[in-house]
Amino acid sequence: MGKTKAWAPFPFEAKGFDHAGAKLEKAWGKLHTGDLEPFPDEAQVAACIKAAKLSLDAGEAAESLQEAWRAFHRGDFQQAYELGTALGPLGASVAVKAGGIHATHLVDKDAAKLERYQALVDLAEAATQALPKLANSHYRRAFAIGRYSQGISIAKALAQGLAGKVKESLDATLKLAPKHAEAHSALGLYHAEIIHKVGSMIGGLTYGAKAATGEKHLATAVELTPDSPIAHIEYGNGLLLLFGDKREDDAAAAYERAAKLKPRDAMEKLDAEYAASQIED
Repeated sequence: MGKTKAWAPFPFEAKGFDHAGAKLEKAWGKLHTGDLEPFPDEAQVAACIKAAKLSLDAGEAAESLQEAWRAFHRGDFQQAYELGTALGPLGASVAVKAGGIHATHLVDKDAAKLERYQALVDLAEAATQALPKLANSHYRRAFAIGRYSQGISIAKALAQGLAGKVKESLDATLKLAPKHAEAHSALGLYHAEIIHKVGSMIGGLTYGAKAATGEKHLATAVELTPDSPIAHIEYGNGLLLLFGDKREDDAAAAYERAAKLKPRDAMEKLDAEYAASQIED
């Protein structure tokens, strides 16, 4: 991981995902309906630098952070990650998202994925300490720990107490940003994965996991971001975990909706292609 070894490239045409110059801010609202990331203009970045007590120039940091997000949206995930990590906690959000999306879709070996997710957990942990008032500091921590947990198996993750950390971070995210669609999806999957693994009774008593609550969070994400492939994909995944074959048709319909959506950036393209592959399978 890092600058010495090249990451697997984005495998699709990225021309339509270019957000050079002022295009980025103009498209920002649509690109970030799912995670509610604030646009990193100089004022926003200056406030973060002050809060985290960082020794950075606000103007230069804002330009670098915007460039990191441009790289992310066009599918240059390695550049996005490197630009983000160079900014410390200020760039953790883009670094964790870039590293995580790339690992999810474009890293084949399980060991390499786990190594990546562990590094992302460390980045996110530092950001929650430095910038606790930003919703995505907490969400990226939940995302990174969640992906790591899936990599080692949900059973091991439960034994290590990782589920509690994910829940804690997602609750913190939604307290700061109640309409954070990706956090709603993740919280829905939290309930679904636990119930799938240990059953509704133990899941409810030990972890507070409930099928109805999980489905509600997953549906809320779809309502908040109907044009986002990942909201539909996670809804389908959650239904299969919670209800199995009983909701297989609903899950298939969710994947079909995801596959038909027009991607707005490289991440959505990867998500839509994944959904299409699930339908074919």
